[in-house]
Order: sequence, then C-alpha cells, then structure tokens
Amino acid sequence: MDRPALDIERLRRESAAERFFSGVDVVESTGSTNADLVARAADSDLDRLVLIAEAQEHGRGRHERHWVSPPRAQIAMSLLVRVRGIDPAVLGWLPLLTGVAVVDAVRAVTGVKAVLKWPNDVLVDGRKLAGILAEIAAVGPDPAVVVGVGLNVSLTEAELPVPHATSLSLSGAADTDRTELVAAIMREFGRRFTAWEAVRWDIADLAAAYRERCSTIGTQVRAELPGGEILTGIATGVDENGRLLVGDRAVSAGDVTHLRAEY
Repeated sequence: MDRPALDIERLRRESAAERFFSGVDVVESTGSTNADLVARAADSDLDRLVLIAEAQEHGRGRHERHWVSPPRAQIAMSLLVRVRGIDPAVLGWLPLLTGVAVVDAVRAVTGVKAVLKWPNDVLVDGRKLAGILAEIAAVGPDPAVVVGVGLNVSLTEAELPVPHATSLSLSGAADTDRTELVAAIMREFGRRFTAWEAVRWDIADLAAAYRERCSTIGTQVRAELPGGEILTGIATGVDENGRLLVGDRAVSAGDVTHLRAEY
C-alpha cells in the first residue's frame, strides 16, 4: 500500500502562517510522542510545539493501554502548550477542546461524520477512529500540558488494533492526505485554544461546542468506575468540570460504553 510521508516543509509553512505553534517536528520513529514532549517540557520553558512520528512503537492511551500502528498508516502527534493563569478546576477541558478540534478537522478534510464519545474518543458509526490523551508536563501557575492524538488514517481491517476500531479509509473518507489532516488539526486546535485563552478560560463557548459534538449525551450508557462500581443510565450532559452526568451522578473517570447506537 502506498503510504506517503508527511510533508514537513508544508506543515512548517502553514504553521508559520497561522502563528500559533512555535515549532513542528516529524521523526521517523519513536516510542511515544507524548513521552518525548513531556521530557522536553519538564526542565524548560518550551511552549506550543508539535511532534509527529511516522511510526510510534509504544503509544499510550487512557488507563495505560498500549498500541502500535504500521508506519505512515496513522497520525501520531503530540501538542505541547502552556496554559497560563488557568483555574486547575477547568484544566480538564483541554483534552476535550482537542477532541472538538480533531472532529472538526476530520469533518472538514474528509467529509466523514465523526463525533465524540465522552471524554475524548472520536467515533465513526460507533467505531473508534481516534483517541486523545493529555498529560501534565510541568506544574505551577502556568502548567505545561502535552496532548497526544492517535488518528487511524489508512489502516485496513486486518491492521486495526481492536475489532471496534476503524480508520478513515474504512469509513469512506474522500481524502486521506495525512499532511492536510495534520495541518487542519493544528489550525482547529490553535483557533479553539486562542479563543478560550481570550475569554480567560471561561468554558461557556467551549462547553457548548463540545456538547454539540458529543454523541454520549442522551445515550444509555454503562460506566465502569474506579473501584469496580458499575453505573448505568442516561448520560444527560457534561458539567462545568467536564464530568459526564449519568442520572444524578457526575463521572470523572472510568470506562463508558454506549448501550445503543450513536446518532
């Protein structure tokens, strides 16, 4: 299968034109782009960097799940940003913002009707297209956060990491140009982050955008909570801290399964 390399020069030109990210790097292979940027941010004042790997050997998802992908079949990218003066209570909205950016980029470039599953999985027809993982790289009044995105682009059925996953190719995408997709994700993330920062981290507009794209809201769900408790019910919304509301409970962590199809 022909899987072209990313066009790093084009990405750098587009990033310079947008004037949000200060640097974009592409490596042929690494263990984890998130781990690489976390290490770089820990003892420096680096900000607004993008790192992309053509192949990632030890990608990590939520709950320390690991995955690998064939070279150039996926977008494995991490974004490093410093969130200056934010209330720690709303810091959890950053990965949700990233989910909104990925959904909008996928829809714009490919025409695929992607949606969000709480908290920040990207689905197509109930199958997982992309996952997002945020990690604190440096604490303090201006915390540094690394947000990783793993997006399946040209994987075949045989190459999928799990049966409930999918890829853009399998979803009938009109365009699977990874360079265009990365550029679109960077644009959407930069636009959303800039708007959020401009309102001093008020979540009203961001929360409205997230809820509009979240297929979990209004769906019957099963949540496996830390400690083994199982909670079932209708997901009625997302609160001001980004927690999923199931009945009269706010869920901040755990595996959530949709018990009927997304619409």
